[in-house]
Amino acid sequence: MSTLESLRKRSGLLVGIVGLAILAFILTDFFGGQGSMFRNSETTVGEIAGNSIDVNIFKNKVDEAESAQLANGQKTSLTQEEKDGIVQQVWNQMINEQVMVKEYEKLGISISDEELYDLMVIHPHSALVRNLSDPQSGKVSPMFANAQTGMIDPAKIKEFTQAMTDEQEAQWLQLEEYVRQVRVIEKYNNLIKKGLYVTTSAAKREYLAQNTTANIRYVMKNYKLLADSTIKTTDEELNAYYTAHQNEYKQEASRVMEYITYDIAPSAEDIVESKNVMSKISTDFKVAKSFSEDSTFIIAESEVRNFDQSYVAQGMLSPLLDTTMFKAEAGTVVGPYEENGSLKVTKLLGVKMSADSAKVRHILVGYKDSGANPAITRTKEQAKVKADSLLGALKKGGKFTDFVEKFSDDNGKKMPPNKKEGEEYMGKGGDYGWLNAKSGFVEPFKNAGLDGKKGDLVIIESQFGYHLMEVLDTKGSLKKVQVGSIELKLEASSKTKQAIYSQANDFFGKNNTLELFKKGAKELNKDTRVTEKLKENDKNIAGLENPRSLIRWAYDNKLGTVSEPQEHGDKYIIAVITDVREKGIATLEQVKEQVTAKVIQQKKAEIFTKEFASAMSGNANIDAIASIMKLPVEQAPNVNFMTNQIPGSNSEPAVMGTISVMKAKTLSKTITGKEGVFVVYVESVMDAPVLKDYTGPQKSQMQNIQPRVDYEVYNALKENSNIVEHLTKFGF
Repeated sequence: MSTLESLRKRSGLLVGIVGLAILAFILTDFFGGQGSMFRNSETTVGEIAGNSIDVNIFKNKVDEAESAQLANGQKTSLTQEEKDGIVQQVWNQMINEQVMVKEYEKLGISISDEELYDLMVIHPHSALVRNLSDPQSGKVSPMFANAQTGMIDPAKIKEFTQAMTDEQEAQWLQLEEYVRQVRVIEKYNNLIKKGLYVTTSAAKREYLAQNTTANIRYVMKNYKLLADSTIKTTDEELNAYYTAHQNEYKQEASRVMEYITYDIAPSAEDIVESKNVMSKISTDFKVAKSFSEDSTFIIAESEVRNFDQSYVAQGMLSPLLDTTMFKAEAGTVVGPYEENGSLKVTKLLGVKMSADSAKVRHILVGYKDSGANPAITRTKEQAKVKADSLLGALKKGGKFTDFVEKFSDDNGKKMPPNKKEGEEYMGKGGDYGWLNAKSGFVEPFKNAGLDGKKGDLVIIESQFGYHLMEVLDTKGSLKKVQVGSIELKLEASSKTKQAIYSQANDFFGKNNTLELFKKGAKELNKDTRVTEKLKENDKNIAGLENPRSLIRWAYDNKLGTVSEPQEHGDKYIIAVITDVREKGIATLEQVKEQVTAKVIQQKKAEIFTKEFASAMSGNANIDAIASIMKLPVEQAPNVNFMTNQIPGSNSEPAVMGTISVMKAKTLSKTITGKEGVFVVYVESVMDAPVLKDYTGPQKSQMQNIQPRVDYEVYNALKENSNIVEHLTKFGF
């Protein structure tokens, strides 16, 4: 039984229909997948816990999620970024279903109908509260909030569920499922947290480490004092080190490419031709026309197919136009001129004077989907009729503030929770005080106030509905202009583009190996750019537009392969694959540089250790050892054993581990550290105060480890599930 059914059984109260717009839930904060290469099937986008994910099933889920987001956002299309986000969210959902849900079922974790009712109504869960609150202010939506406390009011939840439309009911059920999933995750994590325990001995050990300090003096010979070039390594030594330390070289699948670019830019001939076209447009634009004719001409001739009819104050136009247009007469045409990669011709269409600032109040009459309030069901036509009716009533002597209280759909009229009766606040009685051209109101609202005169009562439309506005007062005078621009982007012609492609293709034909690619780029003085290590499902390469096809190509080809010219934005790209790494242990060849550095360091450590041994022979004095080694004695007071770092030095866990078990007035043997070889003398040790009861340290350590459950358990389960992601190969 859903919460809706429970609510409808428990409440017979029916109120006016209200609305709710909730984004489709995806637990993206809790789940974050990483992919690797998967090549077993042409119809498989990945594998989770041994289960293959069919591309058609995955695509259907993505299509459903996209449709839901379009409906919830009242959009006609999604951006590429939004689409990418949905793909990742659907993949995360499938991980949740295949990995986490099975864990919950195995342990018998569930949410009863009674518990869900409590979470949705009686004691609203934080996940529900977030979805019913304004994301900017964090305040609960007024339609669900208690007027006194500002918190969710169970009575309003019940009222809302009695009058929902089918669409709202579907969204509410979706929210129920979201809250159910969040609560199951909380139960699972809490179950593990309750199973964690810090023993008394462990608490004591950590307490002593935290509170015991030592004063030390040490001599260190840094590896940098011996040049790498003086150390020779053999293949046998490199192989031996690599074999013993393979787990240090685990890696994800990645590709590295080098590439050159051929910029797709207009030729001198293209620019001349574009200027000729715009010169003719400029001539035609100068001919006197009505405003309607100018508007039609602008929309027809400009590539942007847009005409902003607003009037603007000085300083709001492009610097190329601002001074000229505010000194010119209406009808003046400027251009063609170049700006931001386009040729433009701009005409001064109108000049007017308006107030510098205005004090206004309004009554908002919204309509369905206008953005005023999701509870509104009236049509746009009905809203206009109502606004006209209110205007007539006001002109006959109706009291504006009474009309605001009874008829305005603006939630700003409601008193904020932090205000008391009689106190002033913005929006009270529909009054929004003084506004100017820079105020954060929508343009039609601002313009109506600034263009009006004191006492004007007008109706204007914005994205929120119809505003019945009264201009209470105005100040100052400000000149505004209206301009219309025709724009032509400077682009390479088909002929020029083909010529540039031919050059790129000629390079590819002559330089189709890694060696030839590098040689050819050098001969042409072409800058070669190198990508980062690219994961298979990466979607970005710095400086390239929509590079996913190039990344996909890199995973479909071998080391040293050179690509044919690919178009990415305003460039043709020719790339060569310079590094191929598969998931697992890197080969010795791939990490040879790092392994060589480690072997060299080992050999230096052996040399330094022998030098220290000679200096320490029959000598237990740190100063004498330093003198023989011709090195300074360093001091480090109050060294704490909970850190791996010697004060003033980098991390040295081997050194700190040795010090932690040394007694005062003792000298260590040589210690091979990360920066060099050490000999340490412990001058004194300050023991931690002995405690009779270690309950406090136990609780403190528990508080430190429990929060890690929320992400480490999931990551561990995910790692054990051998998740393989191959989304990019299928264009996701």
